[in-house]
Amino acid sequence: MPFHPRRLRAAVAIAALCTLTTVTGCSDGDGGSNTSATPSATPSATPSATPSSPSASPSASPSASPSGKKEEVRITIKDFTFEPADLTVDAGAKVTVVNEDSAPHTVTATGDKAFDTGTIAAGETGTFTAPSKAGKYAYICTIHPSMKGSLTVR
Repeated sequence: MPFHPRRLRAAVAIAALCTLTTVTGCSDGDGGSNTSATPSATPSATPSATPSSPSASPSASPSASPSGKKEEVRITIKDFTFEPADLTVDAGAKVTVVNEDSAPHTVTATGDKAFDTGTIAAGETGTFTAPSKAGKYAYICTIHPSMKGSLTVR
């Protein structure tokens, strides 16, 4: 069979394209492909892991800052767990939930459904307001019911 430079160039170009597609076209699990937007979502989740984060303490209730405003209380979802799993807050506190997992999650009170974040997509943040009535409120991820935690309102 005679040598055909065009066929060789086409074969090399196709091989290069396949290699490039394999390296950059990984599926994100919903039929789409990852884009450059995905890496930019990662840094926004990083600040929640800082040592100064209020979630570092299980009783991280909002406290007044020098400006008189309350600090945020945070729950981080990572590796299909709530961190911290047991949290104590003041009544009516704003609770921010940061989803650092690759799957969507919820923070939903069981029983009377006193609070619910709705679905929080991977890499996204949601919030809820702690109940005004003191007590201990169990919560789960309704998508992954084995994920459990509790919120104590004082």
